[in-house]
Amino acid sequence: MVVRKKSTIKQNGKGANLGFEEKLWAAADKLRGQMDSAEYKHIVLGLIFLKSISDQFEERYDQLEIWGLDSSSQFSLPDGNDKFTEEQDCGLTDNRFEIPESVRWSNLKSQANLLNIGNLIDEAMMVIEKENSSLSSILPKAYSSLDPRRLSELIAIINTIDLGEKNSSSKDILGRVYEYFLGRFANWEGKGGEFYTPQSVVKLLVEMTQPYQGKIYDPCCGSGGIFVQSEKFVLAAGGKANDILIYGQESNQTTWRLCKMNLAIRGIEANIGECNADTLNSDLHPDLKADFILANPPFNMSDWEGYRLHQDQRWHYGIPPASNANFAWIQHIIYHLSDRGIAGFVLSNGSLNHGQVEGEIRSKIIEDDLIDCIVALPSQLFYTTQIAASLWFIAKNKRDDKWRDRAGESLFIYAANFGQMADRTHRTIADDEIAKIANTYNLWRSRDRINEYKDIPGFCKSATLEEIRYHKMSLVPGRYVGFDENLTKQWDITELRAEFTDVENRIAEIDRASNSALNVLKELLYG
Repeated sequence: MVVRKKSTIKQNGKGANLGFEEKLWAAADKLRGQMDSAEYKHIVLGLIFLKSISDQFEERYDQLEIWGLDSSSQFSLPDGNDKFTEEQDCGLTDNRFEIPESVRWSNLKSQANLLNIGNLIDEAMMVIEKENSSLSSILPKAYSSLDPRRLSELIAIINTIDLGEKNSSSKDILGRVYEYFLGRFANWEGKGGEFYTPQSVVKLLVEMTQPYQGKIYDPCCGSGGIFVQSEKFVLAAGGKANDILIYGQESNQTTWRLCKMNLAIRGIEANIGECNADTLNSDLHPDLKADFILANPPFNMSDWEGYRLHQDQRWHYGIPPASNANFAWIQHIIYHLSDRGIAGFVLSNGSLNHGQVEGEIRSKIIEDDLIDCIVALPSQLFYTTQIAASLWFIAKNKRDDKWRDRAGESLFIYAANFGQMADRTHRTIADDEIAKIANTYNLWRSRDRINEYKDIPGFCKSATLEEIRYHKMSLVPGRYVGFDENLTKQWDITELRAEFTDVENRIAEIDRASNSALNVLKELLYG
């Protein structure tokens, strides 16, 4: 397809402009030493969480003092005083945690130079869990094993988070930092970073599905990034946080805890279960019918124990192969959609046209006219894999009166040539590219008679069910959008050479590593 010129906007790995988050990260990174990144992640994020809920508590406490109330007040005000109602709408009472004075950040910070600061933080975490049942068994408690000098320095770094941000609440600032650090830790951990979906992908999913109001569900919610972005979308559109009801599930216990903390920092209420659980084998929301489902399921999961679920009611279109869970996830999502629901989710490209069993299931889903849109994404977006993926959008009712009647039609968008490299191995999609993709989809399904959707060669194509049948039920966007003859020759040779050189260097590194491993193996075997 088309080789697209890269953006020159300086961005970090999330697609956001570089700022104070990166400076904090650089400072915290220096203190990691030889500590494993997976372990260090919980140390740092736990402290950010502790500062966040302490700051939020003290903000609320200060406001109550202004009103002449105390921290244990149930917020009953004299008749005619509507000040509290306004403040409540602004989130003053969101996620109201009780933080005893002895374990607040300000108190711990004053003791940061003590040799037993690690023990004090562990005790603080236990007290907070005891005082707040929703945080039970969530918070990290391994600070006593750390070097007190390094821990003291880390506390000093995190204490600077709100500097220069006086016009924003601690919830906003610390939420941004927590989110940024999640992304950087995911980058560090590579395949261990499954807890995090890159922000550009999350933003694209949300902008395309437009979850203004109703029930939102993520069956593999990771650290909760989709929930955070969904609330941002609602608030930016002039809505309120309680316009959406959030449901989720996460199989990994550690990631489930990260999600609980992430949502708590943001003041986001969500039902993600009382514990972690495997969604496909132990559905925590069996009766849920969601208006919006957004998800990034694990790619090509082969150990999902599908043989246990042959009679499962979710497999309306066929039993998924035990060797690959992709079509188990698709059918799980379809099962949980309301009659007017829409879903947007990420899958590896192999699901678009491969597999005999998968092909049969895919054909039935297509014939049921559920495929609303397919978006081909660029490669290197994810921290866990370098392979390219696609976005699927499923619509339960294409005759829903919110949008135009598009029964028998599906939109294909080719965005595999979008994005720019954030570092040597990872790519991000810029905000203007996200807007172009989302606007194309929303214009295609809109009732707008003035700005009507039009096919763009090389980028987007509205296809009929008959055309999809002609292509043997393949959902690969490249088969439909064709080429843009005006752009195929606009290649940046300098950039192509640079990328080619980078690939050569990486191949050489792999060769060196392989030879080194072989030499070690020979020594072990033959002496």
